[in-house]
Amino acid sequence: MSTSDRASNISALDVRAALKEGMARLRAAHVPSHTLATEVLLMHALGRDRTWLYTHPEFLLDAAVTEEYFGLITRRAAGEPTQYLTGQQEFWGLEFEVTPAVLIPRPETEHVMEVALARLGPRGFKIHLDSGLPREKLRVADVGTGSGCLAVALAYELPHAEIVATDICAAALEVARHNAARHAVGDRIHLLQTNLLDGLKDETASGGEKSGDFDLIVSNPPYVARQESGQLQREVRDHEPHAALFGGPTGVELYARLIEEAGSLLRTGGILVLELGSAEHVRAILAEQKRWTNVTFTNDLAGIPRVVAAERV
Repeated sequence: MSTSDRASNISALDVRAALKEGMARLRAAHVPSHTLATEVLLMHALGRDRTWLYTHPEFLLDAAVTEEYFGLITRRAAGEPTQYLTGQQEFWGLEFEVTPAVLIPRPETEHVMEVALARLGPRGFKIHLDSGLPREKLRVADVGTGSGCLAVALAYELPHAEIVATDICAAALEVARHNAARHAVGDRIHLLQTNLLDGLKDETASGGEKSGDFDLIVSNPPYVARQESGQLQREVRDHEPHAALFGGPTGVELYARLIEEAGSLLRTGGILVLELGSAEHVRAILAEQKRWTNVTFTNDLAGIPRVVAAERV
């Protein structure tokens, strides 16, 4: 059957039939979670939510929506992630713009948020609970911000925080800028194009904010080993930015430098929270540097150590 014949056959589909056809195509292409992907793509093409979708099964798709929807199905079947096709991903209950310039935010990274807020304790409240007086400004850095999901979510949760979000990629910083503006926290997030924390050290050297002035530094750094790239899903390997994925041949190369730089920029009692690739490697670095106390590891839902937190001595 030709492409034109195929298009004519699907031009008058209703919602129920469109879902059935989309699911069949994605299932045949061995797309994971093909049912969810089909629903999301049809919702995106229609500009409707899931409730509407399933309460209007006989609604006929017009030609433009049909063409857009099956175009998205074709691209998803070829391996493009659903989030890049819709340009959206939820994180911490907030909707984020995502593009191929940034990693897609994942549920595992929400553990960084949970641990950071827990470790801040009373410092995370806008006021002093005993006196009701405003609390001192928090200074926070998000290293390798990507979409800005951590920086924006922290700004949302910590209204007294000023946040520096760094990334080596200018295109990623533009996505982060859009997300900060979208959630009305752009006035408290300073975006800086630099490698890890280099730019903050430069500010210190040139008379800017002094060293030891940060209360919290968080990061989801690249930690996948290049030698394991063949084990990744094609959606990740072929479409997500390699600079944000791969931490080097073994995946742990960035941690020593990142931890050392963070140690020079955190104030005494400041907190470092990192997403992990190798817990044992990071444990050894923290012990070797002798700047850290109260080191804890938090497992993800699969029981894998996913987040480390440490306090600056």
